[in-house]
Amino acid sequence: MRPRRVLLIEDEPGLVLTLTDRLTSEGYEVAAASDGPAGLERATRESWDVILLDVMLPGANGFDVCRDLRQRSITTPVIMLTARGQIMDKVLGLKLGADDYLTKPFDMLELMARIEVQLRRASSTQSGTTPYHFGNISVDFRKAQVLKDGVELDLSAREFLLLKYFIEHREATLTRDELLNEVWGYHSMPSTRTVDVHVAWLRQKIEPNPRNPQYVLTLHGLGYKFVG
Repeated sequence: MRPRRVLLIEDEPGLVLTLTDRLTSEGYEVAAASDGPAGLERATRESWDVILLDVMLPGANGFDVCRDLRQRSITTPVIMLTARGQIMDKVLGLKLGADDYLTKPFDMLELMARIEVQLRRASSTQSGTTPYHFGNISVDFRKAQVLKDGVELDLSAREFLLLKYFIEHREATLTRDELLNEVWGYHSMPSTRTVDVHVAWLRQKIEPNPRNPQYVLTLHGLGYKFVG
């Protein structure tokens, strides 16, 4: 099972170090950004399970970052961390799309518990009711619909199933044999060329630059990995 990924957008080096150490010891994969623009860029470009977002950030405050994330259809759970404990600040953060709000100083155990709550909520909705987003792509599993910049892509049924399998196993190394067995249902295929051809077609439709893919990566000698 892949580690859960946490993006920490925080400009206090001491708190970044403390949270990174604790989250890493709990099995999370942690990355940090120290200002609003950098945090927004990483939150938009990469896939995360939870975002911990400070309010008082250089460049753009946490409220602005949270608002911009939701306007870009990024649905990753956001927990705001701030010394601003005013009720109106909490209300504003939640209205702008934050999922939870924790006032500094906070107990680490409480933060861990709140992260787990957000992960459970995300897991319960990820199996079909909530569209999945990466980059400028939105995937609605219930409708079998893929949008790019809001425009529906013309994916074949097999291409959609391949993308769905990649998303369900993101960050995992997937061999051609596994993809052939799980997506095509072939358990005895003389060639895995079929997988390569469909991956190439899929890249043409979802990648910003199919010649230099950033979502469906080739792992030479192993297979593929989806990192959207």
